[in-house]
Amino acid sequence: MADTAATAPLVLSPSLEDYLEAIFVLLRNQPYARVRDIAKARGVKTGSVIPALKRLSDAGLVDYRQREYVSLTESGQVAARRVFARHQVLSQFFTEVLQMPADLAEEDACAMEHGLSDAGLDRLVRFMEFLRVCPHGQEEFLNVFHSCSLADDSEEGCSGNCANAPTPGCCPAAADAADDQPREESKLVSIHDLQPGQTGTVTHVNARGSIRRRLLDMGVLPNAAVELVRVAPTGNPVWIKMDGIQLALRQAEAEAVLVERS
Repeated sequence: MADTAATAPLVLSPSLEDYLEAIFVLLRNQPYARVRDIAKARGVKTGSVIPALKRLSDAGLVDYRQREYVSLTESGQVAARRVFARHQVLSQFFTEVLQMPADLAEEDACAMEHGLSDAGLDRLVRFMEFLRVCPHGQEEFLNVFHSCSLADDSEEGCSGNCANAPTPGCCPAAADAADDQPREESKLVSIHDLQPGQTGTVTHVNARGSIRRRLLDMGVLPNAAVELVRVAPTGNPVWIKMDGIQLALRQAEAEAVLVERS
């Protein structure tokens, strides 16, 4: 399997990235994308789609046949997933954390996805992982934020006398309190531990460096639904299905992705 992590991503204009993303989304539910479908998804006339497809074809990212049917090349899938991953995590952050309306969250995610660096993506994903994995991430942090007047358009502002003000050393205190609570058996397993046909929801990626970067670029993000398709007899590679598309993971990558079994 080619090491795409070692290959620098092709620099595209925001417009061409939007076309790649639109094609990728269409191909999740159908074997190929039609020019008219791409035009509809982008909100443009079909005449505007043709030049973009030619540029993407010249870059080796799309297979454009018969002046009508479009599919992504292997390089195109990598590039499209990279854009789509950034869109997904931004959209999740805007809706789940900032509680923005879905339509505005989508609009802002589309605008910001093109400038989000690898480091920015990684930090955002780590924050979303914290909310899902830390037993106090959702309850102690997000709920307090959502109840604070500074989190919305309230004219009251912050009086400085917040009833939700954290106590000093809140994390150790929370950990001590958690020790007094009965523990449930963890439902988290790695993708590699699933059986063929089993599904799960990604909670976090327990990896660093190139492995983590490659997984995030592929769209393996918190809250993503995955299905284990099959594992090679040697244990490597591991085929999964995500967003209706099969992906091949190295064994180390599959072991690094923790999911909550469905």
